[in-house]
Amino acid sequence: MKTSNKNSAILQLAIIGLLIAVGTIIPIVMPFFPPFRIVIPPASYTLGVHIPIFIAMFISPKAAIAVTIGTTAGFFLAGFPVTIVLRAASHILFALPGAIYLAKASASKLTGLNLRLFSLVIAAIHGISEAVIVIVFFLGTSFPEGQGIWWIFGFVGFGSVVHSLIDFELANIIRRPLSRWI
Repeated sequence: MKTSNKNSAILQLAIIGLLIAVGTIIPIVMPFFPPFRIVIPPASYTLGVHIPIFIAMFISPKAAIAVTIGTTAGFFLAGFPVTIVLRAASHILFALPGAIYLAKASASKLTGLNLRLFSLVIAAIHGISEAVIVIVFFLGTSFPEGQGIWWIFGFVGFGSVVHSLIDFELANIIRRPLSRWI
């Protein structure tokens, strides 16, 4: 029995390592695939970048933290502007509470409408935190021409909500076959 638990722990660690690797690589390689990356400063949307974080949330809070750090490192290593790197770091604000909730609730019972509501709450936290990061960054300077606080909440915040919902659905499709191991 101990061998089974040990093997399970090793398998989870391997999956977490792979998620960190994928989360680090996505922002580095996506500039070479323009249809999957849209940058309209101060916003950027890289399709799939949240998938490793969302899958890690279903594993554990520690996994969510590790993968979020890896994804942030990927944005940093790819040379993205500091606002985008900070937005990636802000993912901890939705990943950790989401992972804690999933650890306490039975993730297997989170299906259908409940899963969509969970995704929407996580997306709202995601969008608000990214918009606040951009606003705080620009407070020390001046907002770019025509980009007031409400414009940023709409463009960065709402855009992040939509982006989050899409990536969550993609992550859920990928997560389902992995669910016996995570």
